[in-house]
Amino acid sequence: MSRILIIRLSALGDVAMTVPVVHSFAKQYPQHQISVLSRTSFAPIFRYMPANVRFIGVDLKKEYKGLKGLNRLYKTLKAEQFDMIADFHSVLRTYYLDFRFRWSGIRTVRMHKGYREKEKLTRKKNKIYIPLKSTFTRYKEVLETLGYSFEYSFSSIFEDNQPPLPPIPEIAEGKTKRWIGVAPFARHKGKIYPLELQEKVLAHLARQDDTKVFLFGGGAEEKKTVEQWVRKYPALVSVVGKLTMDEELALMSYLDVMISMDSGNMHLASLVGTRVISLWGATHPYAGFMGWKQSMDDALQIDLYCRPCSVSGKKACYRGDYACMYGLPYEKVIAKIEE
Repeated sequence: MSRILIIRLSALGDVAMTVPVVHSFAKQYPQHQISVLSRTSFAPIFRYMPANVRFIGVDLKKEYKGLKGLNRLYKTLKAEQFDMIADFHSVLRTYYLDFRFRWSGIRTVRMHKGYREKEKLTRKKNKIYIPLKSTFTRYKEVLETLGYSFEYSFSSIFEDNQPPLPPIPEIAEGKTKRWIGVAPFARHKGKIYPLELQEKVLAHLARQDDTKVFLFGGGAEEKKTVEQWVRKYPALVSVVGKLTMDEELALMSYLDVMISMDSGNMHLASLVGTRVISLWGATHPYAGFMGWKQSMDDALQIDLYCRPCSVSGKKACYRGDYACMYGLPYEKVIAKIEE
């Protein structure tokens, strides 16, 4: 038996993408103990893992903040006597941990992020439009380098056992209509479909008697926007701030489809086997961040000479007009939903 530590600290979407890989790996190697180190708030997505997987949650803003915090974290992890370290993150914080583990004689392998290939895809001129390795593949390669070959077997965190619906009044009667989820937000502006265009999509859906629409999000500003939409279109249901992550995952598993940006919600819905219509602007599926088992046919985007301009969407639009998002017709989004 080997004790293996997998490290992926952030962000939500990237951490969610570890789940199909870790789940498949753990199923094929039940004799090994696998620990996943990540932020405490991400624990729900690992709650349904095979019995040989353990989640270690850490708070990097308080208890393990800064270099002193990393040293404390290393000592805590060192006491676990891991045999191997799989670094799925490959950032300065994990480089430091990797160094200390290696220095103590523990085999450590880190993920190759493919920076050069991604730079060629996102540079301003002479872009090379080819699909790059998916992040799932990059994670899998780390474990294979450690000596473990395996095949993907993951379908849903709930497998064949659909969870109970969250206990909120809006769904007390159960599912009697088409259920559509909409996650209108993302961390960066370059990944958010303009809210005025999203409202046109929501207005269309709200007029459908056979459809119930759930709005997902988080934070004060997002909640404010969603509440304004719900006041205008009472057929919409906001679950912002009403559900835990466990409950959101459960609700997503009942949806007929989720409409999402290139964001964490795309990946959460993918983990429960729900089909996702994803909207792409500054980023591109070619960079390797498409949701688990999602189809390129469901990735809505427009051809534009300047996109993609970013891997994560963090860069400001150098044109200044975010044409990659404003140029995507809302009618096209509606058509895909109806399809």
